[in-house]
Amino acid sequence: MSKLIDITDKLNFEEKPKIKIKDTVVEVNNDAVSMLKVAALFDEESIKTSDIYSVYNLIFDEPQREKIEALKLSFKDFTTLITETTKNIIGGDEDTEGETATPATT
Repeated sequence: MSKLIDITDKLNFEEKPKIKIKDTVVEVNNDAVSMLKVAALFDEESIKTSDIYSVYNLIFDEPQREKIEALKLSFKDFTTLITETTKNIIGGDEDTEGETATPATT
């Protein structure tokens, strides 16, 4: 009989990352399948303008998109929202703000 290893306690099924824009807090869809689709759209840390709307629909569900659309962001700000949100979800720990410095050892 094979060994069963339960990793359920190490997984987070309850919380989605959130971003804040002014006074609006928006939940980000960070499920693995959506993030793999999003990652495939990125090319060397940039995204084609034609793919921005696709990413938007993958990372925000309808109620969250309504909140964002109510903000009336400029195209530049909207693009920043998509790229920064995606970089933070795919590229690292959503609880970390800024870069982490590695202490020098001598």
